Amino acid sequence: MQLTAVFVEGPTGYVAFVEELPGANTQGDTLEEARENLREAVALVLEANRAAAAQEVAGRAVTREPLALAVP
Repeated sequence: MQLTAVFVEGPTGYVAFVEELPGANTQGDTLEEARENLREAVALVLEANRAAAAQEVAGRAVTREPLALAVP
């Protein structure tokens, strides 16, 4: 699965977000800085989502397994 990074140039730099992952957004003075910041934002969103999911199912029997997606 690949995600789509979107970079919008503005008067003071770039705004960046991932189309498929709400909450993964950032900015940077340069395109490269925005790219790096977006990688960090994605990692933080995934980490926060994992922690929230773990709290939600705490104390319950769950099955976890890898999920691979083929996106057309």
